[in-house]
Amino acid sequence: MKPVRLAMIGTGMMGQRAHLDQYISWPDCDIVALAEPRAQLAQKVAARYGIKHVFSNHQDLLANVEVDGLICIQPYAHHLKLLPDLYAAGKPIMTEKPLALSVEAGEELVSLARKHQVTHMMGYHKRSDPAMIYAKQQIDEWKTDQSCGKMTYLRVTMPPGDWAWDGFASTLTSQEDYPQVSLEQAADLSGLTDEQAKAYDSFVNYYIHQINAIRHLLGEDYRITYTDKAGHLLAGESESGVTVVLEMAPWNNSVAWQESYLVCFEKATVSVNLPAPLASQQPG
Repeated sequence: MKPVRLAMIGTGMMGQRAHLDQYISWPDCDIVALAEPRAQLAQKVAARYGIKHVFSNHQDLLANVEVDGLICIQPYAHHLKLLPDLYAAGKPIMTEKPLALSVEAGEELVSLARKHQVTHMMGYHKRSDPAMIYAKQQIDEWKTDQSCGKMTYLRVTMPPGDWAWDGFASTLTSQEDYPQVSLEQAADLSGLTDEQAKAYDSFVNYYIHQINAIRHLLGEDYRITYTDKAGHLLAGESESGVTVVLEMAPWNNSVAWQESYLVCFEKATVSVNLPAPLASQQPG
């Protein structure tokens, strides 16, 4: 079986550490092209990872290289401007979380992806941790056989901490200016003050993993029924009546990473503790 031919759209810190470092190590994966407007950085990355074709933009890459899929590691607020071009190429796409900054932009992109029949995967890597996979299997088993009664409660505690764990130490950089890109702005969302827009953007960036993980472990939709003004707590209820709690910042860590999940049934619990996002080869 031939390796899957992939192209990288962007090679910043996350593109290198959370993606390229992994794909290069897989024998069934071949990174054949790179699009990066910072010419010096592009050449450094291409040399380190043995990438043959280098372009300054995604349009030239798509026009000149045949690939099986696209890895597009960009700020999510850039997705609304960038992804329509990539969808039109008809290739499966991987991006970081989330799909977009606003619900409206997300719905627009979903519609375009469906129009072009493109599969788009987002990097909600919490779902892929071995501990989360095991927990999900156990939760689904108990929900099916009812051996431990009904699911009653799901709590996530996510205090801010050292998420990188020196994960950027070996990242290639250059002195070139960051490219000028068109970003979706939270300040443009209806009804938000500038202060609220800033807080909203920060929340989407930081806590979207936990918002998604709650949905994953529940296996059903949920709605938020309460938020505190201090920004420490979200509470809600799932479609079947499970109480959901996200403790966002009950304390702060200077070094440690203390992300934990507690899923309660009437007669049993499942508990998961996850490592820092860029802690290499450290499962929960």
